Amino acid sequence: QVRLVESGGGLVQTGESLRLSCEVSGFSVDDYAIEWYRQAPGKERAEREAVSCITYFDDDPWYAVPVNGRFYISRDRAKNTVTLEMNSLRPEDTATYYCFTERARSCGRGQSRPAYASTRTWGQGTLVSVSS
Repeated sequence: QVRLVESGGGLVQTGESLRLSCEVSGFSVDDYAIEWYRQAPGKERAEREAVSCITYFDDDPWYAVPVNGRFYISRDRAKNTVTLEMNSLRPEDTATYYCFTERARSCGRGQSRPAYASTRTWGQGTLVSVSS
């Protein structure tokens, strides 16, 4: 059974850092792309924003423009986890962060891909709050 479990959220001040972890079970993190999304307070599920993605060949991770240069995604094969290192946090980064996979080799980057509808899996989310 495919399962994604996030951890590491919390309350920090502007400029501080947090490290989120996504523990993957049911497949190897080497097999498919793993993505991070976030849902800001008051936003609907359909408004979740793609933040970052790492593919199985991870030589070119993808980052959304608002986080590029501040967030870094990496994979720990031994622990079968994907980590999102978040630096220089801002109040606008406040959101629930979700780990996501479509069990595809490429990153969706927020695009709808009906071909993978049956293989989508979301984690339960972890809350990140950044105070000003």
